[in-house]
Amino acid sequence: MQRNMPGYRRLLMLGITLLCACAAWSAPLAAEEAGIIVQSSDYFPDQIGNEWHYRGQITEGPLQTIEHKFFSNVSSVTGTKTIKGMTVTVFHDTNPGNHGPSDSFYRRDSVGIVYYGSEPGTPLEKQLVPYQIVRFPMKVSSSFQQFNRKGLDFDTDMDRDGENEKVDVQGDSTVVGQESVTVPAGTFHEAVKVEARMFMQIHLSGTNKTARGTDIMTAWFVKGVGLVKYVERQELTPLEDRGLVTDITEELESYEIKSPKASLGRRESSPESLLADDTGDHELRQVLFTSRLRSDSGQPMAAKGLTAD
Repeated sequence: MQRNMPGYRRLLMLGITLLCACAAWSAPLAAEEAGIIVQSSDYFPDQIGNEWHYRGQITEGPLQTIEHKFFSNVSSVTGTKTIKGMTVTVFHDTNPGNHGPSDSFYRRDSVGIVYYGSEPGTPLEKQLVPYQIVRFPMKVSSSFQQFNRKGLDFDTDMDRDGENEKVDVQGDSTVVGQESVTVPAGTFHEAVKVEARMFMQIHLSGTNKTARGTDIMTAWFVKGVGLVKYVERQELTPLEDRGLVTDITEELESYEIKSPKASLGRRESSPESLLADDTGDHELRQVLFTSRLRSDSGQPMAAKGLTAD
């Protein structure tokens, strides 16, 4: 399951899986709107040189056999690159979800953050990206459907009949609210709590049966810091009487955030901060999904396309 179900973690590194259309907001208006999280983009700092150190734990295996693992991961903003004509910011993770090094790519504009995939990626992820993962401004209790795709190549022959299974994938995300969260790096108040859910229906070609998978992630983001903690559970319904469950947790141990250029205003876009907010641009680039269906636990699941099916 871990090899086939994309996770939301990477996606969530830059921002959670929030998707909606956005109108122009002025600071005074945003402050008056109930539940609006002012300066939402400040919860996802992206300056080159930023670095976050996490410690993690994984509990995985068939329902009858559980194995515990511990790991560490360092995430950093390393630069930019061009994908499909768009300049994106590169985040490098040394060991996300205990699956080895990888790079993931994001772009931010006035309406949110778009995920452009990862290297190495998975065949399923490549059918989904790019897609929007975060929407500005964030609003408490707001939910949206991140993606809804049917008949994708699952890239795995689960029933061993010589043919890859097809899969239907749907992702939803909710801004739950703000609360205090304690991790090894300290206690942070008014962290934004987001819950992302991904649902999969895997159609077994040899048996005409359907296996179901879920990936549920809860993540906490802190203003000026970024992602401080996430808890994720992946489940796959039993095959041959052995269901699969994976629980993943990562918590922030330390971090270093570079100061943005003092000369830059909130309407400007820095070459070192390509996710910077641009309130003058309200065109949402309609493209496709991740998540956090990208791959965190090793392969993509939401997180953490722009357009639902």
